[in-house]
Amino acid sequence: MAEESEGAKFFNRLKEATANVVQMTQDGIDTYQTKRELSQAYSDLGQKTAELVESGTISHPDLTDLVTRIGELRAELEAAEDDPEAPEES
Repeated sequence: MAEESEGAKFFNRLKEATANVVQMTQDGIDTYQTKRELSQAYSDLGQKTAELVESGTISHPDLTDLVTRIGELRAELEAAEDDPEAPEES
């Protein structure tokens, strides 16, 4: 009977430890998902801001350099797509 009691205690501890790991994993997944959504929201905000600056709807000196850089990068991508001979960077 003592062995069953020790065995039951062991399995109860194992069950609790497993439940803790599952909860910690779920918390980590929830945090990751929230961080991913936040990152996407910032990306969407940046894209919308660039569009508004380019259209002249908004203007601010802090945005000018960033939007200029976006234009340069777009031009580089377009040039690379137009030139199939250009080596791809990794």
